[in-house]
Amino acid sequence: MVDHTEPTTTHAEWGAGDPTLIVISDERRMRHPLTEDELTIGSGAGCGLRLPDIDPLHATVVHDERDEYVLTLHGEGTMNANPLAAGTHPDDRSETLRTGAQFTAGPWTVVFTREEFADHGRPFAGREGGELSDQPPQPSRPDYAEGESPD
Repeated sequence: MVDHTEPTTTHAEWGAGDPTLIVISDERRMRHPLTEDELTIGSGAGCGLRLPDIDPLHATVVHDERDEYVLTLHGEGTMNANPLAAGTHPDDRSETLRTGAQFTAGPWTVVFTREEFADHGRPFAGREGGELSDQPPQPSRPDYAEGESPD
């Protein structure tokens, strides 16, 4: 049983939670695990995830110092995150990926997944809104650069 009297944390080991991109078109479906700190997506020969019918460099996903995965769209496409939401980036072409975030690139839809225990959103699937008085904030994020481990 979870003790709700003490703040909990969703902080996990660096890169934990099997972060993955699910890539879908009308004809294909595939999974691409995010194992690198920077993934380039496009039709170009040097891209880590090569997809036909999109720009040579269409998007970049960067594993940042906060243990978050940040998408930047370089080509045409849509994103479903609110750029003004907490945890996203102010650039309207970038967003912090959370489980279920999706973006498009030509005929492709790409969905980000990461197991809930490692997705650094609110614990217990919390949301911004009226529960803040009932849900204490979680402990500070570990300093991954210093090798700090979550408790």
